[in-house]
Amino acid sequence: MTSTTSDTEAPGGLGWLLDDLVGKVPAARHAVLLSVDGLVLGRDGRVPVDAADHLAAAASGLASLARGAGRQFEIGGVRSTVVEYEGAYLLIADTGHRTCLAVLTGPDTDLGLLAYEAELMVTRVGDHLATGAR
Repeated sequence: MTSTTSDTEAPGGLGWLLDDLVGKVPAARHAVLLSVDGLVLGRDGRVPVDAADHLAAAASGLASLARGAGRQFEIGGVRSTVVEYEGAYLLIADTGHRTCLAVLTGPDTDLGLLAYEAELMVTRVGDHLATGAR
């Protein structure tokens, strides 16, 4: 899969917001904004395009599984999904606009701070995160 946008270079792109998020959260490594079907809509400047594509695809799949479980067990919508790896965390936050925010961090990340900064970013850009139905 190849990214169709050069979001970190394009004027008005969202790369600067993702760079800001990664800069505010100690141990944050990468941040990607993705559509629910796994397309990269924005990425921080440190993550290579191919890695951003891979992260978006993985985050999309995990978010879809979480939404499916919520429907099956009638427990409501998903706000976020956290995967704890041996050496990292992956936070996937639903923005409510057919998009998700995926942030990959180191093992010593303050998850509360990460969730707070992610929510602030989503609130700041609001409707600019919307992805139309495909």
